[in-house]
Amino acid sequence: MSMLTGKVALVTGGSRGIGAAVAKRLAHEGAAVAITFSATGERAAEVVAAIEAGGGRALAIRADSADAGAVKAAVAETVRVFGRLDVLVNNAAIARVGTIFDYAIEDLDQMIAVNIKGLFVATQEAVRHMGEGGRIINIGSVSSDYMPLPGGAVYSLTKGAVASLTRGLARDLGPRGITVNNIQPGRIETDMLLETVHRVIPGKGSLAEKLVESIAVKRFGSAEEVAGMVAYLAGAEAAYVTGANLKIDGGASA
Repeated sequence: MSMLTGKVALVTGGSRGIGAAVAKRLAHEGAAVAITFSATGERAAEVVAAIEAGGGRALAIRADSADAGAVKAAVAETVRVFGRLDVLVNNAAIARVGTIFDYAIEDLDQMIAVNIKGLFVATQEAVRHMGEGGRIINIGSVSSDYMPLPGGAVYSLTKGAVASLTRGLARDLGPRGITVNNIQPGRIETDMLLETVHRVIPGKGSLAEKLVESIAVKRFGSAEEVAGMVAYLAGAEAAYVTGANLKIDGGASA
């Protein structure tokens, strides 16, 4: 019997990258998994198909994490279809980079809406359905306390808020037997990262080369490695881990 057999998980932003890897890993561990997506449903359908091909149960729900009503509806739909909710993985996030000199207020508002408010709303709705053994797992970023490049101030602001919220929610929910933890990935090899780093800095080479050089293990991480940490926190063995901000960055911030 897998460690999450009989459990139900919701992964926001689960159609690609870290979210897709997390959804597949939780399904592999026995959970029924719902994922949200905000753009095209093609990649979400591929994740669902992969889970079902492995004998699991999965559901894709269109829900923009900037829309509080859509987030609430996604939680409700997960419970309606699968009958319960045990694990929430707050993965959905956006990154709009730029220095303060010309950073658009509209981009600031959108970053806060998705990365902070969307996460809060999903958590608030999810805990209405959770009992003893519930798990809230946030996907933050090492950028919350380590920013090696200019242009990431607002992104780091939102991820710093996630880290602080994690600690506070652990106190709120601990008496109910619900744990709240925050995983802080470093440079993980996803489409989003690769689109950003495979460019040349005049006179300095590619950004990818510079970033890899700053990582202790000299490589980018994989989404599957992050998913492994999520699976541990979702399971019974992590019942005494709460309020933690756990880095998985290959030693980049060591």
